[in-house]
Amino acid sequence: MATCQRGCAPAVRLCQKLNRLKTLEDDMMATSLKRCLSTLDLTLMGVGGMVGSGLYVLTGTVAKDTAGPAVIISFVFAGIASLLAAFCYAEFGARIPKTGSAYMFTYVSVGEVWAFLIGWNVILENMIGGAAVARAWSGYLDSIFNHAIQNFTETHIMQWNVPFLAHYPDLLAAGILVVASFFISFGVQVSSYLNHIFSTVSMGVIVFILVFGFVLAEPANWSQGQGGFAPYGMSGILAGSATCFYAFVGFDVIASSSEEAKNPQKAVPIATAISLGLAATAYILVSTVLTLMVPWHTLDPNSALADAFFRRGYSWAGIVVAVGSICAMNTVLLCNLFSLPRIVYAMAEDGLFFSIFARVNPITKVPVNAILVFGILMATMALIFDLEALVQFLSIGTLLAYTFVAASVIVLRFQPEKTSSKGTPSTSPIPNNEPSPAPLESQTISEDSEEPKQYESFSDKLQLVERQKQKERRGVGQLKACWEPYLDRLLGDCEPGEVVAFCVLTLIVSSVSLCVVLEFGRKQLQLPLWSFTMLLVIFSLAYILSLAIIWVHEPQRNNKTFQVPLVPLTPGASILFNVFLMMKLSLLTWIRFTVWIAIGLFVYFGYGIWHSKEGIRELQPKDMAARYVVLPSGSLVETVQSVQPDSQLDTSAHHIDSPAASAAEECNRKR
Repeated sequence: MATCQRGCAPAVRLCQKLNRLKTLEDDMMATSLKRCLSTLDLTLMGVGGMVGSGLYVLTGTVAKDTAGPAVIISFVFAGIASLLAAFCYAEFGARIPKTGSAYMFTYVSVGEVWAFLIGWNVILENMIGGAAVARAWSGYLDSIFNHAIQNFTETHIMQWNVPFLAHYPDLLAAGILVVASFFISFGVQVSSYLNHIFSTVSMGVIVFILVFGFVLAEPANWSQGQGGFAPYGMSGILAGSATCFYAFVGFDVIASSSEEAKNPQKAVPIATAISLGLAATAYILVSTVLTLMVPWHTLDPNSALADAFFRRGYSWAGIVVAVGSICAMNTVLLCNLFSLPRIVYAMAEDGLFFSIFARVNPITKVPVNAILVFGILMATMALIFDLEALVQFLSIGTLLAYTFVAASVIVLRFQPEKTSSKGTPSTSPIPNNEPSPAPLESQTISEDSEEPKQYESFSDKLQLVERQKQKERRGVGQLKACWEPYLDRLLGDCEPGEVVAFCVLTLIVSSVSLCVVLEFGRKQLQLPLWSFTMLLVIFSLAYILSLAIIWVHEPQRNNKTFQVPLVPLTPGASILFNVFLMMKLSLLTWIRFTVWIAIGLFVYFGYGIWHSKEGIRELQPKDMAARYVVLPSGSLVETVQSVQPDSQLDTSAHHIDSPAASAAEECNRKR
């Protein structure tokens, strides 16, 4: 047995390294970046990230090919599903006001290697997204000039016919990315001002489209003669919802900006709610106007809005729509170039990525190296690659990040707060000027125990004696008192939060299994009806049971910052929806995802695991701390011991004399 334990020790240590959590500083408002963004700035960033070219292209595509006028309902369903994910991002952004978005949230609650892989995928997602938007921006502008730019490039510069490469180098798309990167490197305020300008113009154009569009609306376009309101039925509405869901991708830029917000505890949740509400309203109303102006089956998927005005005899309105479309794409471009360097900076700051990207310019207070390097890489992708085949890859990275963030919310909500050496909770949001109260007890001991009782300070002695006689409230991550008589024998011996963590894993596995059966059970797997039904029942029960077991545990109650309502139901529903959409992706997308993950693991094991600051922190000598110990006789002595996790505390404390201890003993003798 001993030989087996020694043989397994390296594997155990490796697992501990892979799953170590990020230790947060006591003052999480401290940063090398510049906190200057207001709630309005964050709101406009969120709107800019969501209301882009999708408003001018996606609405027409889904209406014509998938849902008809019922695209309105599709956007409603997609907005609700996006709200579930947005709630999770808002809680983390307010509670942990650090840049890094999904990467940071996963690092704090799930583990290091998972956080790295999430960050690695988000990096690729932003690079492909920014390059795709730049090419769309270039193509849209080129179409206004009757493709003169493309013709000139192919004739006088070069063209090629190579798989996965564009037919010609898109110099305009690469140029706009380089210019935008240059402006963003001047600081967060410059980025915010540019976003204000483009977002204001874009929203003005949307108001114009709505007002003028409702004037031209014809309710007969929803009549049965034109196919009715929902020509593709409920299946078309649900399929449209899955596509429309990606229109709301972009609100995570708000969480990425939380380290540069003045008051992230209030600004992040408010900005997330307002921006998502504005985006959903814009998509729903524009879809309504579009399908009322012209029959849905005659829409041009490439330029639905401009074509609709042109066919109604107002070709000049197409120019206004073109201006709004270009401004909207500019905002999405800025948001991609804004988020990407900050995620890279967060990973480099933690030692998981190359340290050169962790440098912050002392004047502009932004990670200039990360901005310029990844801006040039993004421009290179836009210059030479045919991104149509890669755009679907965006979906899997986004959905995976949403899934891990939702799971992290559950884990962190039912996990006892760790205490640092100073006694303050390491995961508490410290935006207030009020100091967080230190925990009064360092160790809970039964009343009849004869072991020494340890307390943090001498001044708490009188209160502490009374506390030992009172029944403690159930701790975070333990069974609720009302469920203890029924489940204590089964779950009572587990550590606080341990059962919840296992249930979250079961929740994800059951969600994946349920979605696989729903998506592939009858067709690809060709399961008989009885087997299909039985598997659905089993995995559904596992999913529901996991939620129920999580619910019977005591959660954290934090009134200082925003918290996701109805936990674990809200993040659990978000996990299920995200996994279902991931099952809809093509096999080629999963193959590309696997290759990218393999490259990421090579980078992590080649660099990140060796330079991780959490790993370096583990090797440093532990801090020393003084504690007061009340003996059963009532005497008080001071102890000095190293600060370690509770499970590793050395019970054999070294006693030393102190004036406070002498005074206490003298007082006891007189009594």
